Amino acid sequence: MHRAEIHIGEAQAPGHGLPTQGVPVRTSVRRTLLVVAIGLGAAAANTLIAYLAMGITDFIAIMASVIFGLVVAVALRFLHRAWWLAALSLLPSLMVMFGAGDYTPHLALEQRGVREQVVITADSAAGTESNRHAYTLRGEHGVLAEKLVWRGGGSPYRVGDRIEILRDPEGIAPLWDRADVDSAEKMDWLLWGTATWTAMALLAGYRGHIRRKKNKQSLLDRFDI
Repeated sequence: MHRAEIHIGEAQAPGHGLPTQGVPVRTSVRRTLLVVAIGLGAAAANTLIAYLAMGITDFIAIMASVIFGLVVAVALRFLHRAWWLAALSLLPSLMVMFGAGDYTPHLALEQRGVREQVVITADSAAGTESNRHAYTLRGEHGVLAEKLVWRGGGSPYRVGDRIEILRDPEGIAPLWDRADVDSAEKMDWLLWGTATWTAMALLAGYRGHIRRKKNKQSLLDRFDI
């Protein structure tokens, strides 16, 4: 009789593989939406910081991207209780970082850029093997201090070409060819990264709910979130 009582007590002890009810569906949905909101907020904050830090230093925007990427990764880890999905989320973090970096200067030029007709008068890569072209431009009021930069082969510009540019009167956003300024087109990486974060959050929420039903508790279950 004494042995039977010990056996019953051990069978009822928590954490010995007995099935649990997990967490309610509403709780899993709430947690999933919270992580989705974290991802959307991180992408928006990343873009805002990249815009505000433009012309100061790239280090600020890069560090912000790293921090926000880690925040999203940790949130996914708590939601799913598996590191592989959190590790994969670092890829869309890079997409958001580069997307914000491409989008913000185009947005600034569209908002406050000044149009000007210029003539290309010199190419820094002329007579060299360099793939970095820094074109000297002459406008209505003389030679511009800022140059039009093209990196890579197959440059479409030649000395003597007349083009229309957009330049930032505040000197923050880089000078750009007016024909190539399109902030909507530059949003691709930013949108893809944010969408991937959202998809990962939905997957983590679903899998996390299933894992909890199988008595695989997450650290998140210790908190009433």
